[in-house]
Amino acid sequence: MNKKYEFIAIDVQNDFATEGGKFYRPRPSINFIKENVFPFLKEKNIKINEIISDYRQPRNADLGDGCHPGEWGYESVMPNDLRKSLWIKCMNSPIWIRKNIGKANKKAGTPYPDSKKFSKWIKKNIGKTEEVILVIFGLTIDCCVLSTVQEFRWRGYEVIIIKEAVDHSSGIIEDRDIVLEKTALRWWGKTMNWEDFKKELG
Repeated sequence: MNKKYEFIAIDVQNDFATEGGKFYRPRPSINFIKENVFPFLKEKNIKINEIISDYRQPRNADLGDGCHPGEWGYESVMPNDLRKSLWIKCMNSPIWIRKNIGKANKKAGTPYPDSKKFSKWIKKNIGKTEEVILVIFGLTIDCCVLSTVQEFRWRGYEVIIIKEAVDHSSGIIEDRDIVLEKTALRWWGKTMNWEDFKKELG
């Protein structure tokens, strides 16, 4: 059985990806995604599943506060016509959600894990492990991308990470490459250059 590719973009929100954002640092992957990944997938009529963050307080042991629903920082840099589905998380791992997640002008609840609800989203939008290969990109490879890759691998999915379309939280390319090539991440997912992946996609 030939598997199809499903794409997932992670945290490409203004607070992370655009100058002036609360967690912004210059990161080469964002321009690469805007100039290469988005146009290519649009041309091929391929939609993207998106995971974004609602990082309002309270957030357990994490003091970071940003990506407030209804504000500019929460908005994605991905064109709306490319979005296939949307999942909102409130911690690094995608299984962590909260009451009123993604709702502006509503008090945010304390984060809690809900694997069952995440599983329902996967079943509806991604597909079964024997049916798909995941292609993951976004921010950042040492944090939320890593957590997402691990979560899907634990569920039995094959995962491809597009090298030029991820960055380290530092924004330093050498730091990104260390995570991709020198750490245990290589056991969780397969890293591919964009041009090599396009050839594989056909």
